[in-house]
Amino acid sequence: MRAVEFQEYGGPEVLRVVQIAAPEPGPGQVAVDAVWAGVNFADVKARAEGYRVASLPYRPGLEVSGRIRAVGEGVEGLRVGQEVAALVDDGGYAEVVLAEAARVFPLPDGLDLRTAATLPTVLPTAHALVHEVGRLRAGESVLVHGAAGGVGTAVGQLARAAGAGAVYGVASSDTKADYARKHGYDEVFRPDTFETDVREATGGRGVDLVLDPVGGDTLRRGLEALAVFGRLVSFGNASGAEPWGVGQGELYAQGRSVAGFSVLGLAQSAPDALRALTERALRSVCDGAVALPVTAEFPLSDVAAAHQLLGGRTSTGKLLLRITD
Repeated sequence: MRAVEFQEYGGPEVLRVVQIAAPEPGPGQVAVDAVWAGVNFADVKARAEGYRVASLPYRPGLEVSGRIRAVGEGVEGLRVGQEVAALVDDGGYAEVVLAEAARVFPLPDGLDLRTAATLPTVLPTAHALVHEVGRLRAGESVLVHGAAGGVGTAVGQLARAAGAGAVYGVASSDTKADYARKHGYDEVFRPDTFETDVREATGGRGVDLVLDPVGGDTLRRGLEALAVFGRLVSFGNASGAEPWGVGQGELYAQGRSVAGFSVLGLAQSAPDALRALTERALRSVCDGAVALPVTAEFPLSDVAAAHQLLGGRTSTGKLLLRITD
């Protein structure tokens, strides 16, 4: 079968399509004949700087959709031929993908394979940011960094469906800002002035919830955009900055709080919670609350072009690899 791997860190050119033997599922595992694979910024960071890479060569890819090829010993509730989406630790850019059964999700009626490939990382993340971790209440305001990305696109719609009083975004260009406004955002600010813009837009009050995948100085500045009793949720470190700590001095005076979320971390530590979260999130798609546009797709053989586009920080929405025709 075909799979994508890299043997050294670097630009998109280090990605190679190789021929390897198709894997067989072990106990508690499922083998999926992949049709589509999602492309995520975590894949770009893995290739460029070794993010989450234990050793080389490494095969990237965190989410796929397709049909079950085989099930391992002890797997229940899943059958050969069933259409599914799956969240994996790695190896998603391949014609056959191994996944832990707890992270394989049968598709509900009406959800096609192409759409399903956009969901395993993005949609549970967005749902958790709005509901389980962010705990957004009707009438509250939210500020979302990366508003035009995959998670940002879903968050804008989920926040609107939850009855948010105002949904503000942060995006780096006019094109991205226009895109975000079509997916639930009232106003979109630039990264270098967002905290000042938020204060102006809210009459000096600030927002109730800030959602930040950037980290570093952006995360620190996000505290300044919070209202009294405001909440900040960190869900990434796209800046690559060193982690920093927040303590009593920043939080006590106005009752602010800071939380974090990682869908991959939850998959490792609490797979049952991940499954329940994903099932709730998938219902929001079936109910029409969320639509996640695919803005670009590439054949597996053109994986370098997909990474080039995503790594250039100009893309919006979701990027996919077409594994099979």
